[in-house]
Amino acid sequence: VQLQASGGGLVQAGGSLRLSCAASGSIFSINSMTWYRQAPGKQRELVASITSGSFTNYADSVKGRFTISRDNAKNTVYLQMNSLKSEDTAVYYCNLKHRNHWESRWYDYWGQGTQVTVSS
Repeated sequence: VQLQASGGGLVQAGGSLRLSCAASGSIFSINSMTWYRQAPGKQRELVASITSGSFTNYADSVKGRFTISRDNAKNTVYLQMNSLKSEDTAVYYCNLKHRNHWESRWYDYWGQGTQVTVSS
């Protein structure tokens, strides 16, 4: 499995960006896709996740501004980011966790990061 993230860039505060992460390869039906971010000098943090059942979870800092969604036919997850703030500046990473029905082991994959820079 490989993950390809795209959509980062430079945007002014208050603006919007949409990140995409396309997964290639065989994806098990039990899975979750997650966006993380890491700002300079800070630990990587969860931004938003979505399960194969379309349950979503958001960091408090992005609730109401970011929306995660997925297109299962394209094995792609999106992160729509609105009302961006300077503190959203970070490298954003996508992550896939999936497993077979018949085993409990989760397989974990990371995409390359995509830089999001919000200017104030």
